[in-house]
Amino acid sequence: MHYTTLGRTGLRVSVAGLGCGGPSRLGQSTGRSEDESIAVVKTAIDSGINLLDTAEVYGTEEIVGKAIAGLGRDDVVVATKAWWQNREGGIRSASGLGRSLDRSLSKLQTDRVDIYFLHGVTPDVYEDVRDALVPALERFRADGKVRFIGVTEHFGSDTRHEMLRRALHDDWIDVVMLGFSILNQSARDTVFPLTREKGVGTLDMFAVRRALSRLEDLRALVDDLSRSGLLDGELDPDDPLGFLVHEGGAVGTVDAAYRFCRDEPGIDVVLTGTGSIEHLKENVTSLERPSLPDADLARLRDVFARVDSVSGN
Repeated sequence: MHYTTLGRTGLRVSVAGLGCGGPSRLGQSTGRSEDESIAVVKTAIDSGINLLDTAEVYGTEEIVGKAIAGLGRDDVVVATKAWWQNREGGIRSASGLGRSLDRSLSKLQTDRVDIYFLHGVTPDVYEDVRDALVPALERFRADGKVRFIGVTEHFGSDTRHEMLRRALHDDWIDVVMLGFSILNQSARDTVFPLTREKGVGTLDMFAVRRALSRLEDLRALVDDLSRSGLLDGELDPDDPLGFLVHEGGAVGTVDAAYRFCRDEPGIDVVLTGTGSIEHLKENVTSLERPSLPDADLARLRDVFARVDSVSGN
């Protein structure tokens, strides 16, 4: 397993992080038992993954807590998130956020969260959410319940990273979670210059989503992008990313997608989520393989250079 330092936090983290949400939610969305999901987390840790990312709304905090019970607290970096909205659709109160954190700590069976994110903040509410909740986050840190604080974007509706482009001009953020993939590389120009300047750690979600794991969805997406004139170069309509699979290259599209993100200079951790131990092992193997050939990387960067309108989901 490869490791890196997560920005100014100083945390030493695995380049592969276990995402405990996504479509699978450790298999809880696909009928896996709790014991099977716990086994996925334990397998990830045994493989060298030490960053575990969960959230209040995922329903997997308790699973993570059971999986890490008995480990030294410094053996894993636990990240969780609190949704910024209350049940009425307004901004959560500071006291409500505090109760959410206490519930998360209880489910995770720990006295501290290493990274605590405000979850899915959208551009239209960013300043209001910041003003209402960041002081509470700072109090949680002073109390020792939280080590570092951050924000995650709502990439499905904010594919151009408008929220992060504003938020990173403030100084309260230690870590961000954002979407970046072969299909939408826009963060390279709009977000990473700011994170690197400020030493903000980065967790990458959406490295692989539906369009990069299902050929029929990839074909449809590439066709739409081509018709819109957003692609710079030709791709095979039947197998748009097939050129990546060759001797010395990728073993498949998913493999290429993980390796592409891992080697992006602005990314610290690439999140991978699954409810299958075998699938997890395949993804970890991809993230441990050598870099893709320079010619393939250059072609991917060139072809999708102007695409900032899709999430790949």
